[in-house]
Amino acid sequence: MPALMIQGTGSNVGKSMLVAGLCRAARRRGLSVAPFKPQNMSNNAAVTADGGEIGRAQALQARAAGLDPVTDMNPVLLKPETDTGSQVVVQGRRVATVRARDYAALKPSLLAPVLDSFRRLAAAHDLVIVEGAGSPAEVNLRAGDIANMGFARAACVPVILAGDIDRGGVIAQIVGTQAVIDAGDAALVEGFVVNKFRGDPRLFDDGYRLIADRTGWRGYGVLPWFPLAHRLPAEDALDLPRGGGQGVHVVALGLSRIANFDDLDPLAAEPGVRLTLLREGQPIPGDAALVILPGSKSTRGDLAFLRAQGWDIDLAAHVRRGGHVLGLCGGYQMLGTAIDDPAGVEGAAGSAPGLGLLDIRTRMSAEKRVTRATGTAMGHPVAGYEIHVGRSNGPDRARPFATLGGVPEGAVSPCGRIMGTYLHGAFAADGFRQAFLGRLGAAPSGLDFESGVDAALDALADHVEAHLDVAGLLAVAR
Repeated sequence: MPALMIQGTGSNVGKSMLVAGLCRAARRRGLSVAPFKPQNMSNNAAVTADGGEIGRAQALQARAAGLDPVTDMNPVLLKPETDTGSQVVVQGRRVATVRARDYAALKPSLLAPVLDSFRRLAAAHDLVIVEGAGSPAEVNLRAGDIANMGFARAACVPVILAGDIDRGGVIAQIVGTQAVIDAGDAALVEGFVVNKFRGDPRLFDDGYRLIADRTGWRGYGVLPWFPLAHRLPAEDALDLPRGGGQGVHVVALGLSRIANFDDLDPLAAEPGVRLTLLREGQPIPGDAALVILPGSKSTRGDLAFLRAQGWDIDLAAHVRRGGHVLGLCGGYQMLGTAIDDPAGVEGAAGSAPGLGLLDIRTRMSAEKRVTRATGTAMGHPVAGYEIHVGRSNGPDRARPFATLGGVPEGAVSPCGRIMGTYLHGAFAADGFRQAFLGRLGAAPSGLDFESGVDAALDALADHVEAHLDVAGLLAVAR
């Protein structure tokens, strides 16, 4: 089974980008290539062609490979709901919600579906490029591991270790990883790459040789910082823009369990929009034209978080000033009069008063809606997806936000300035986005968002080809 696994010396070292770049590079060489991540932890999910959900990063990697994403590309997805517990999604379907300390007992049962998914992908493609999670140096988590070396050994997949020089200490990152992992795991490592270098890579020649000498591993190159990374969907909310720029000011609330925040990417790409993701403790600016309440993995929990920041008071003032508000998925639910969770689907059973900006009421249920959707909004075609528990009903639904598959969806207030929808991804539709922003006073930009994403993936593949030994990496996979 030709495959290659990119593991990292830590989280956020650029594994997802490396896999996306290698997928596009392999595809351009005529290979049928598929991405794979055994276990991901992210609240940024995508709906697949087979009606399940996977991490957004794997959906981007599938796009780089020229594929429609399927659940086998990310068989285990953990969606954090609290600081100590996560929803567990296996092969696209929710199976449990567990506390972190109990997940270790569940992991051994997950290796079989992980290997089944990997084998199906490997049988259908010339090459599978695998992304690890976190770091194999977390040897305290090695028992029962399915994300890094546990998977690599079970599937006999060679490993390339990626280090992040931008955060400093990359020599210690790579050499130290070899020092703490066991000999059987280390034997699977075929080499290393150094990622996110700023400046002249030749200045690191001595360090590069030192890593090779200390580890005995072959180096496959030093990859400079990729300047177009901001044009690709981010998996971590910490990578979202913090402000700056010119134009219509759009403010998104940085909820503690923010989910599917790639809804904001098309707005961040607009030259006439200044997008700010508010952090904890920051007030909603008085010059905001639009405030977005994004998706949330814990709606009532994030509603309490929102109130703790005083954002409910700021929102009321924003509306009095004539400002616009848009709630997406969980944010839509928060805008209503109440959220009822009698079965405790998202935590303790009970109800919470909403913000009262839309006349709707939401009732949570164990049934989870996961589907792709197409339709129209503001007279323009839109396409996206829904991932949510709960159903919302009330008088303001008589003024729908969109029509999806011929069915009215979402709600709009009588004044027309407060809107809510379960549809994720609508802003990627250029016509709708321009019409929506036009209501806020933004001039048409002509931005073709989807073409920009594909152009960035091509540029990423060019970048990887220019600085890494791609032929050597593909030879390792064989």
